[in-house]
Amino acid sequence: MEIQNPMKLKRLVVIGRHKKDRISDLPDAILLHILSMVPDGKQVVRTSVLAKRWRSLWMSVPMSIDFNFPKTENLVVTLDYLSSTLTELHYCKSCDKIPRFTIGGFRYEHCYAKYVDLWVSFATKVAKVEEFLLGLLSINDQTYDFPSYAFKNSLLKDLELRNCQLNPRATVDWTNLSSLKIGYIDLTDDAMEKILSGSPNLKSLELDNFSGLQRLEINSVKLTQVMIESYYNDNDEIWLEIVAPHLQHLEVLELCSEIRIGQRNVPSLVTAVFRLNFNFENEEQDLEMEFSCLKELLHSVAHVQNLELGTWCIECLSILELKGWRPPPSSRKFLELNLAVIQLDFPGIYSFLQSSSDLETLIIGCWYNHNERNLLARYTDEDELSERFEKHNVKCSFSHLKTITMNNFSGSSSENKFVLQLVKYLLKHAAVLKEFVIASTYQWMSPEYRKMAQKLLSFPMSSPHASVVFSDI
Repeated sequence: MEIQNPMKLKRLVVIGRHKKDRISDLPDAILLHILSMVPDGKQVVRTSVLAKRWRSLWMSVPMSIDFNFPKTENLVVTLDYLSSTLTELHYCKSCDKIPRFTIGGFRYEHCYAKYVDLWVSFATKVAKVEEFLLGLLSINDQTYDFPSYAFKNSLLKDLELRNCQLNPRATVDWTNLSSLKIGYIDLTDDAMEKILSGSPNLKSLELDNFSGLQRLEINSVKLTQVMIESYYNDNDEIWLEIVAPHLQHLEVLELCSEIRIGQRNVPSLVTAVFRLNFNFENEEQDLEMEFSCLKELLHSVAHVQNLELGTWCIECLSILELKGWRPPPSSRKFLELNLAVIQLDFPGIYSFLQSSSDLETLIIGCWYNHNERNLLARYTDEDELSERFEKHNVKCSFSHLKTITMNNFSGSSSENKFVLQLVKYLLKHAAVLKEFVIASTYQWMSPEYRKMAQKLLSFPMSSPHASVVFSDI
């Protein structure tokens, strides 16, 4: 809006100057609550210029620090951002409480070690944060040496370190640490042992893209959750053995074929998640090694109540079933299977279901754009698989199965030929089934999907109380 009269503008300014600042007259508690709602810490600091009343108020606001480095290799941009971090820390050191400090996306080289030293010192000595994330990107395999003094901190609760070399020379003192995530690192058994023994209240441990470690022994009653993603070693003779008698939840993801568990090593395990992936060089030889690894893992967790398998596990199971191998009997109640629909993965599914006679809940995830490996095609083809299915000797009924959920179900009847056979098989043999949920993303709008849904609803059901529910994801 344009003001035509300059005198009128001057009068407005004068009135504004003498108008009472009612917000500044509010009690400290209310002003601090208002400032705590501002998501950006920098904006909170800038309120100090509003008036004398606000000059030091921001210091009493719990404020988190987040350094997210720009995705660039430009040296000038990087140095400018590094300089800005020092300026921000200079102001933030006056804050009464900084609960979280995160650094992400920084392309680390040894020449920048002094900056990282300052961040670590600020987090552990000055701010005494409860949550610290140091996410470094390695350039030319250069990693940051985590300082010795930082291994003694009784305030940290959540710690995440990436591309940080951990070599504690003395004992570790992380007495309040409850969550630890370590990634992109070469770990030693000695370092891991010191870290675990010095973290008596640790509840969750995540190891991501790591090597070197040969034995992960967890004796703490409190540490019940472990996630391992992409463990690798250049020496095929080296394995990672997991010994955790009190562990309840275990996830093994991506490239982890050199891991050994053993059922006696994890007797308290309740939930296991295997979403594995394999990278082959000498394919035929490596295939047998991966098959052996999967068989060992499945034997190790036959006692768990809840199990989830990824697409690659299902494909391996299908090949093993065609070779005559059968999964060990289990007492599991919950099973989630993720299958690549276009890869004819169903021999493994049927075989695995037959080993799960106590199953109460089944979730099937359908993946239509899966990266096809065509390994199963070496052992069978679609016609042979169809014939095999027709002759399939059903040796069990699902006398406890009450809930089935099929996620990401889409496409036409021709695309889901084997999926529909699987659904028909399940409905026929689940005598106490209560609910069959078909979840998809807006597929009900497609005429082909509606036609397929009608076909599915025509399948006979052995349970008189079962209902079929179509829902959107």
